[in-house]
Amino acid sequence: MDGFAGLHVACVKVFLTFSIDGTTYPCALVEWFSNGFALCEETGLWHVYPDHDRQGQWLTLLVHLDVILCGAHLVGVPGPHLLPRTFTYSDSLNAFHLFYVNKYIDYHAHELAW
Repeated sequence: MDGFAGLHVACVKVFLTFSIDGTTYPCALVEWFSNGFALCEETGLWHVYPDHDRQGQWLTLLVHLDVILCGAHLVGVPGPHLLPRTFTYSDSLNAFHLFYVNKYIDYHAHELAW
């Protein structure tokens, strides 16, 4: 599909390589996000949310680096509660349940996620 509807968002947890029969495979362990497939009317940005299995665990998968197209900038969608003073950027992927994919972060993101 064209634009963002043809893409998937994932968070890379670790990069690794392994070899089988002399062939080296560069990979990444990723945690998946599900696409909302609807633009926010106020911002014009796509929604994504963490993808969980039936036990509530984040879906993870080992993928080859060739399937990664580019980086994505995720912006947490705020809820009705204030963030604590001890909140840091490293907490953001665990603190929010819904994210915007910022297509305005650079030229390439804008061209991909229209």
